[in-house]
Amino acid sequence: MNALRIVRLANFVAPASGGLRTALRELGEGFRAAGHDPVLIVPGEHADDRETAQGRVITLPGPLLPGTGGYRVLTDRRRVAALLEELAPDRLEVSDRTTLRWTGKWARRARVPALMVSHETTDGVLRAWGLSERTARRTADALNTRTAHTYARVACTTEFAEREFVRIGARNVVRAPLGVDLAGWHPALRDPGLRAGHARADETLLVMCSRLSVEKRPGTALDALSALRRRGDRAVLVVAGDGPLRPRLEQRARERGLPVTFLGHVADRALLSALQASADVCLAPGPAETFGLAALEAMACGTPVVASASSALPEVVGVAGAVAADHGEAFADAVGLLLGRREADRREAARARAECFGWGAAVEAFLAAHDATAPAHPVLPDACHDTRRARGAR
Repeated sequence: MNALRIVRLANFVAPASGGLRTALRELGEGFRAAGHDPVLIVPGEHADDRETAQGRVITLPGPLLPGTGGYRVLTDRRRVAALLEELAPDRLEVSDRTTLRWTGKWARRARVPALMVSHETTDGVLRAWGLSERTARRTADALNTRTAHTYARVACTTEFAEREFVRIGARNVVRAPLGVDLAGWHPALRDPGLRAGHARADETLLVMCSRLSVEKRPGTALDALSALRRRGDRAVLVVAGDGPLRPRLEQRARERGLPVTFLGHVADRALLSALQASADVCLAPGPAETFGLAALEAMACGTPVVASASSALPEVVGVAGAVAADHGEAFADAVGLLLGRREADRREAARARAECFGWGAAVEAFLAAHDATAPAHPVLPDACHDTRRARGAR
């Protein structure tokens, strides 16, 4: 097949980091390496247009979304539509199921095959924002039905993410998992000196790498730490990430006398990976996660993860991690379960599980969703469930 111009649109991209930003970069670099022409359009403070390793990146001015800690959105439909006309894409890929859903209709009129990428479950996000389960499900079904009818295909990163589309009978859903940089995130990055700066030798070092916003439920990590310390477990928590809930979380930690270090946004990738590699357990409490790149990066560093049982992460971490209900006591129980395993075994199992999710397979899956190429090997990590089970269950 000839090279395709794959124009990608995304809203709610964190200003400097985050799972969506990472996925967009890695997939763009993969598309380009495969001989295609990726173009990414995102909102920002100022207009910009530059060539990068992931292809051309066009930034259009977009207003800040209040209460999100830095998220911007593309609101000027006319400008976006004019730019799409100018770019004349062969394929359209959209990473926003709400404010950019109108682009599906544009793609139909322009006869451009369009792919909507489901980066979160709609009902999960709605529940996180306080809607009842019944209302969230009814609203999600209505929104997802419109999405499935508007786009040629919907890409889901996990079976968990796919369920809400299966529920409404959508037949244009494809599975395309994300990945992790297995070279950049590795157990060899473990740094005894860094660890000693955050925890004593007899203390358990917990880490949470997350945006501090409502849908991520970061308060669960503090509740878990509180529960562990009430039980007599010597544990400390380091939080890497920023967001609108940070002041409230810092106040809660002070009031409870909890040993929590808030690092804010960690721009230094080497420092972040070393922190994840040096921790004993990573906490991933977000109940609406449909993949969880930060958790997978921790596992690539050999650090096991405790994940929300309400999210897709149980599917990702497999038997190499632990899952818990969405409250502190359950997360504390799961931390104890992981620490009850021999350290070498739990770290080896975490790395082995992460090795099932390389970016190469993710790129192939997304290109296949665009009918740009056929995968050379299975892109889903199902085979890892059996081949890694014995190692992960020790």
